[in-house]
Amino acid sequence: MKTARYATSRQKACQQCSVAKARCDRKERCCSRCAQRGLACLYPRSISSSASAPSSTTSITSTTSKPQPQTQTHVHTTTTSHIPIFVDSSDPSPIPSFSRASGGSLPSPERDELSPPGVTQDPATPSVHPGFADHSPISFSAPATRAEWPVTQSLDAPASVPDFFDFSDLDLICPITPEEISNRWLNAYIPIPGQSVKSYPPTVAAFIFRLLKSYTGMAVHGRGFPPFVHTSQLTAQGPNPQLSSCLSIIRICDKPLPGSENVTAEIVQREMNNLFEQRDTYDHLGLLSAFQAYLMYTMVLFFRLSQGLSPFLRQAMMNLQELACVTARQGLMCVAEQQRTRPKWESWIIAEASRRTLFTMYLFDSVLSSEDGLPTFLGIELEGLPAVSSKTLWFAQARRDWETAYNIYLAVWDEGGLRINELWPIPEGLEESVVARRRQRVDSWLEDLDEFGTMLYAVTSCTHGG
Repeated sequence: MKTARYATSRQKACQQCSVAKARCDRKERCCSRCAQRGLACLYPRSISSSASAPSSTTSITSTTSKPQPQTQTHVHTTTTSHIPIFVDSSDPSPIPSFSRASGGSLPSPERDELSPPGVTQDPATPSVHPGFADHSPISFSAPATRAEWPVTQSLDAPASVPDFFDFSDLDLICPITPEEISNRWLNAYIPIPGQSVKSYPPTVAAFIFRLLKSYTGMAVHGRGFPPFVHTSQLTAQGPNPQLSSCLSIIRICDKPLPGSENVTAEIVQREMNNLFEQRDTYDHLGLLSAFQAYLMYTMVLFFRLSQGLSPFLRQAMMNLQELACVTARQGLMCVAEQQRTRPKWESWIIAEASRRTLFTMYLFDSVLSSEDGLPTFLGIELEGLPAVSSKTLWFAQARRDWETAYNIYLAVWDEGGLRINELWPIPEGLEESVVARRRQRVDSWLEDLDEFGTMLYAVTSCTHGG
């Protein structure tokens, strides 16, 4: 049957270079740009191209007439599709942190299917997030390599089911009052009973400013995306135009010509208006992506385009808090998290990414309030929300690995995970045993944090103590 004209993607660059609009040299294992920046080098290929071109991992044949010897890597199949799998061969550590806790290497669909039958895979290439093979700071800069393998439904042997993200049926709840988020900008003008002023030391305020500026810089320079965006949001099978368009548009802010800042700002503002006007048409994933994109646009206006005194930025912050309210109303926590059971992976991704984005917005709001000479208030409306999750859960690349890690998390945190308010000032009159237990929980939480969680702890610890 004749294929459609655009059935085959004509993209030749890897995903990172394509989003960054940069030149890609398409090296076999990892392009030079991704290797230099330590990025995940994804190069998804279409079915038609993989059928005609030889693959570096596994060849696919669609015939079932004659079985192949076991020494060959041909697989009899009826349907095929390509999913990129990340392999970090630069880090010698064979097991991620949750594997150490369980006493051995965890199986995963990637480890099972990358190797032909009867061949043991090199343990130095676990299926973990690229650049985080050992989940330690020394592996952050390790260059990632790329391996592509076709998912098959074999007629000769059972194959593992590939990870497919389905964000259509999410079991989420909102344990807080979301309307208090949308009205947060009023706190500086109309005092609300129970509000507590949060005074950042000058060094902490400068720390927040530079960290948030770095989140903007990494996206503008095409070095990746901020740590409140989950990998699955950009690699899922379905389209995500809000985020992908944002990451492409803000690239024009990289080295703008002198005097062109206002023109660039107008382009960004037009996209922001479109996102806000369409907020009632998005599903869970689309609404979260719109919230994240709007936040990135707003930070670009402030940090890159010198729009700090623009009236549009003040209106943008009110719109941003309205988007945060709508996103929170859709759900900030899984029902299973409240019941201390394991949630669906997709539900957890949306909930965790929403919370991270919300925490980032609050930090950015404090930066703007400080610039305007306005007081900053403690976000008591967020009390009860889970704190930032572990890096083991956040960077898990396979469903089986994430489920195993979450089972371990449930066993360790049998009293329930750490809440964001446990990082706030310790209430007066609290018993010493309760304070000691609270500090012990924070210590356990710190043992498996990524850079975003570490930043959040540094801010709260230096501001509130504890």
